[in-house]
Amino acid sequence: MTGRAILVLLFVILIAAEMAGQGPRLAGYMPIRMPEPFVVDSSTLSSPGWVRPISSAIIPGSGQLMAGQDRGVIYLAVEAFLLIQFFSSNGEGTRQRNQYKDLAFTVARAPFVPARRDTTFEYFEQMERFIESGPFDTDPGSSLVPPTDELTYNGSIWRLARETFLVDPVDPDTSSIEYQSAIAFYRDRAIGPNFQWSWRDAGLEQDLYRQSIKRSDDAFRNSTQYLGLLLANHLLSAVDAFVSYRLGENGSMAQLQSSLRRIPGSSGAVEATVGVRLVF
Repeated sequence: MTGRAILVLLFVILIAAEMAGQGPRLAGYMPIRMPEPFVVDSSTLSSPGWVRPISSAIIPGSGQLMAGQDRGVIYLAVEAFLLIQFFSSNGEGTRQRNQYKDLAFTVARAPFVPARRDTTFEYFEQMERFIESGPFDTDPGSSLVPPTDELTYNGSIWRLARETFLVDPVDPDTSSIEYQSAIAFYRDRAIGPNFQWSWRDAGLEQDLYRQSIKRSDDAFRNSTQYLGLLLANHLLSAVDAFVSYRLGENGSMAQLQSSLRRIPGSSGAVEATVGVRLVF
């Protein structure tokens, strides 16, 4: 045991001496690689291969103007036109929306609720279809008795509930589970007392209300189309700048032709056409 202990001690001493005096040699057996520094080539930052497309993506036509191409003015003109049309359509949609909401609050809902309470667009759509909401409950007692006048909104909802859940919609069993399901269906979808409306003796106002809703829908739809054309103009200008740069390196040239026209018979809708011609 003593001899083995001496051998182990000598082995430990040799290893310590090796590490103290021959450190570089040991490091050769266990190489450590440090990560290479990240180097940015400043020459690539000024390369028109990506500067022009990015510039055109931000401001359409700017990349073409940087390359001395006159069609950059066309992209700028299209951008200005589309921006004007977008804000004009969006503003018109907002104005018409405010108009039909004012009519709803001051004419149709005024006899029931003096306070203005906004709600979902579906509610205003139903005001366009039905002359009045109808009462929520026709029984002054504790039980809920829906209206039966199907020309009113609530009456139509109660008819739908009866036809959906009841075997006999005309003379239902009010104590059945099916009748309670119909009542629950009606309660969830009917117009409550706080949102009743009526266009009785206000036919002209309801016609103006319908026109305002339609104009508002058309204006907002047009603004969405103009927004899509704006994004397409940015993308097309960026692609044009990049393709022109790459073709220019090979002695080729790309010519893009685009046009916008208002669709006849529509309320502000436009049609865009784009053509590409490569010259080698």
